[in-house]
Order: sequence, then C-alpha cells, then structure tokens
Amino acid sequence: MIAVLKHELSGYFHSLTAYIFSAFLLAFVGIGALIYNIQSAVANFEYVLGYVCLGFVVIIPILTMRVIAEERKQKTDQLLYSLPLRTSQIVTGKYFALLAVFLVPLCIVAVYPLIFAQFGEVYLLTSYGSLFAFFMMGAAMIAAGIFISSLTENQGFAAGIAIPVILLNYYSVTLAEYVSSTAFGSVAAILVIVLLLGFIIRYLTQNQNLANGISILLMLAVAGIFSVDSSQFEGLLPDMMKKLSLFEKFYTFVNGVFDLTAIIYYITVIIFFLFLSVQSLEKRRYN
Repeated sequence: MIAVLKHELSGYFHSLTAYIFSAFLLAFVGIGALIYNIQSAVANFEYVLGYVCLGFVVIIPILTMRVIAEERKQKTDQLLYSLPLRTSQIVTGKYFALLAVFLVPLCIVAVYPLIFAQFGEVYLLTSYGSLFAFFMMGAAMIAAGIFISSLTENQGFAAGIAIPVILLNYYSVTLAEYVSSTAFGSVAAILVIVLLLGFIIRYLTQNQNLANGISILLMLAVAGIFSVDSSQFEGLLPDMMKKLSLFEKFYTFVNGVFDLTAIIYYITVIIFFLFLSVQSLEKRRYN
C-alpha cells in the first residue's frame, strides 16, 4: 500500500492535477471569505465553508476522475494486478494519496481563522470543527468518486457521472420536498432506489438472479408495510433524503454543533464506497 501511495503522490504532484485542485479550492474559499468575512465584517468563518461546499461539484470530479479510469485506459491496471498486493491495498493506497492532495490546501485554509482572529472575535472551536467536518465530507465524496472512476476507462465520463451525483446529493432534500411528501410519492422513490441497488449488485456480482432476488424481496417488504400502514411513508422521502445527505450533516457543524453521528456516517460512507471500488476492481481482475 505504501508503494502505491508514494507512486500516486508522485504522479499528482508531477502533473497539474494536485495544483488545479488546490487552486480551485483556495479560490472558492478566498471568494467566500471575501464576501462573508471581509466585506460583510462577519466573524463566522464556518459560514464560508458552508458556502464553499457547493464547489465540491467541480473540484471532487477533477481530483477523482482519473484515479482508476486512467489506469484502465492505459492498460496499466494489468500491472497493478500482477503486483503482490491485494486489491484492497491498491484502492486504499490510491485513496490515501487523494486525501493527502485534499489535505494540502486545507492546511492553508486552516490559517484563515487565526488571521481573522487578529482583527475581531472569531469562534475558533466552531471554525475548526466545521473545517474537520468539511474534510470528512470531502473524504466521503472522494471515496464515491473512486468508485465511479472504477466503473469506466473514460475520465470525462467518470467526471460526468460524479458531477450530477454530487449535485443530486446537494439538492436531494429540496427536490424531495418539491416532488412529494405523500406516502405514495415516498414509496415510488424508495422503489427507484431499490432498482438502482439491484443494478449495482448485478454489476458487481454479475449474478442476475441475486440482484433480482434482493430487489424483489425489498419491494415486497415495502409493499407489505405500505398495505399495513401507509401513514408511515408520509413525509418519509424528505426525512430520508435529509438523513442521507452529506451536506445536511455538514450544516450541523456550521451551526455550532459537533455531531458525532455525522462523523460516523461519513466514515460509513467512506468504507461502503471503498468496498464497492474493491469489488469493482476484483470483478475486472478475474475477468
């Protein structure tokens, strides 16, 4: 894993990827600090991070689109498979390299609250708690980006999938409230999620019967609960989207509350998508 980590870091810092990513992130934070802290004379640096988090729509795909897709395109993934390394070590090495690239501009951003504190009262605990949550949210999105990159050998296609996925997560609560909060609307949305889950299972396992079986069981369970007490599904969709949204959990930190359950959720998302990435590579390895 250490060898993969060193190789990836060398590749990022000998190309423009790390510098473009850092430039975009620092530009977003700088503009946000100019608007919220300097022009408006507001001491809450955490509001800047709440504003900047939408920039993940652009900067995360820039960082993750080539991590595995480029290996597949250039056929260098065959070399990785021949190394005496487990697939989990390869994925973990690449992931930690991306985290290191992500951490570099954040170390610069971490100086901002200290600078602002020289000219006014800045809530340092809230600022650095939000910055930590900002890092964890980015780490979760990077893990999702790695999985998306493992599905294709086209970098542009990987970025093209990652952008709407992050946008959907950002606007999921608003869209859920706009579409429907009725029991029927919630059931329809859950069934769509079940179908997507079945598609992912089929892709990773190449077992149509397993995917169909799990999807049918989940659909029957939803139908059974709906027939017994449909009121349980009223308002379920917005509530479910709020609990699944990475951004909504981050806003808790911006509001001054250190939410440990949000950190656990971020870690769970990271493990889940890294596991899917390993399974995706394993499938290609044995094919």
